[in-house]
Amino acid sequence: MDRTGKIEKKKTAFFPAVTVLWSCAVLFLAVFILFPLVCVFAKIRLSDLAEIFTAVRFRKTILNTVLECICSTTLSVLTGYIYAYAVTFGRLPFRKFFSFIPVLHLITPPFVGGLAFILLLGRQGLITKTILHLDVSLYGFPGLLIAQTLCFFPLAYLMCKESFEALNRNLVDGAVSLGASKLKIFFRVIFPLTFPTLLSSFLFIAVSVLSDFGNPMIVGGRFKVLAVEIYTQLTGWMNAGTSAALGLVLLIPSLGLFFLQNRLFKKQSKKTAILGGKGSAVKNGGNSSSEPVFRNSVFADILLFLFVTFIALAVLLQFVSIIAGSFQKLWGIDTTFTFEHVKKTFRYGKEFRNSVLFALSASTLSALISLFVSFCVHRTGSGRLVGKSFVDSLIQLPSAIPGSLFGLAFSITANMLHIKAPRFLICMVITVAFMPFSYRIVTSTFSQIRQTLDEGGQTLGAGFMKILGRILVPLSKGGIMSGWTYNFARGVGTLSSVIFLVSFNTPLCSVRILNLAEQGDWGRAAAMAVELTLITFAIILGGNLIFRKRGDSNE
Repeated sequence: MDRTGKIEKKKTAFFPAVTVLWSCAVLFLAVFILFPLVCVFAKIRLSDLAEIFTAVRFRKTILNTVLECICSTTLSVLTGYIYAYAVTFGRLPFRKFFSFIPVLHLITPPFVGGLAFILLLGRQGLITKTILHLDVSLYGFPGLLIAQTLCFFPLAYLMCKESFEALNRNLVDGAVSLGASKLKIFFRVIFPLTFPTLLSSFLFIAVSVLSDFGNPMIVGGRFKVLAVEIYTQLTGWMNAGTSAALGLVLLIPSLGLFFLQNRLFKKQSKKTAILGGKGSAVKNGGNSSSEPVFRNSVFADILLFLFVTFIALAVLLQFVSIIAGSFQKLWGIDTTFTFEHVKKTFRYGKEFRNSVLFALSASTLSALISLFVSFCVHRTGSGRLVGKSFVDSLIQLPSAIPGSLFGLAFSITANMLHIKAPRFLICMVITVAFMPFSYRIVTSTFSQIRQTLDEGGQTLGAGFMKILGRILVPLSKGGIMSGWTYNFARGVGTLSSVIFLVSFNTPLCSVRILNLAEQGDWGRAAAMAVELTLITFAIILGGNLIFRKRGDSNE
């Protein structure tokens, strides 16, 4: 009894600190997610909604958005699924290289793809003009489809690859033992077991495509979509009501896709024990420790190798094009080698500094909040804290909110409250915009850590900070760092969520690159893109090394 009483006393001393911080976290999410949305929708009038659904221009924009979303999402998911299947099941040479390509592309600032598209497939593009001697322009829907497919397929690849590696090998090998053909094994065993992940990635990427601003702005041309039209209505026509109404139209399908994807994600997480386990994962083309093992036909492996080679070359060609564009006097016309574009970027030191500092601050804050909220929601037991389910949905809500709408909401809220703090607003919008990814990956990592470790720490008298710092953080450092890396890479090149908040005193690289591209100054835009990409990779590499060293020293 005496020992039990001491344990209970330690637990009751543990939770008041958690409750205070939990209340602060809930307040933060309410202020920076819910309140801006309420403010932006308060601007909408019935006449604005009527104009959207009666004007031919807006109806066409809505149809364009639907077409773009369906086609780009489908191609992105199919590309990612086939690429993941090839890397997991195909007998590929240079497997590690092909596995690295999507990850490399994922942590590259997002505007690089759109800029590279212009340099490769524009009217003066390397492929269209120099190699094929074609006087064509792929601006519009065809170009947007290509740019978005290459931009979003890495997300589908990572999700599908994890699903392929979690497959129960015994099911696949059992089908081989029974003499099933390779096609039958794929369509009767592999595809059905990975279909939930395929569907989940489709829903997740569909929301991302709807939110995409950079690619439609740079590549879309006259093919207008809602994400760009929201920006145009406010900055070009100073019509906040119509801009907000368009945001509402874009938000409705995004929310529907988000809730479907979230529900599917939770169902999948409950089936982990069925799909995982000791017999899981036919990795790297099969495990040689036991037979039989599923293998593709030689013809299939050749096709898979050609496919991943084509995609890898397309990704690498993007990097090559922006590097080459940085050192050519005039892209597609005068190929004389020059340092002129690089020298001109030295005047943009403020843009580089702001982009890096804002992204660093936002990604770190996002990781800390995600870590704490995930701990409270999933590690404190039932009934301890109020509103867990609500906060669990609220913290993931920004993934369903298009970036341009989110930036518009922050801008309108700041004007209503007369807030003159653009640096603070930019940091906050980047923090909450990319927080769902950190939260979900930390939650997934926590689910693999036994709850008894937390309880043991409490029993021995460990406080809140010690349990997080000595138990959960060291065991989940890989997931935390993955979330931080993704958020920093997205934040340093973000465009849609900050486009309404950038001022003369707070310039950003992404906005400057967009302006240079619109002016046709491809050399300077490419040079800035290369430099920002190198800075991003250097900081991510340094951050990972520091985090690993600290983690090792704690162990």
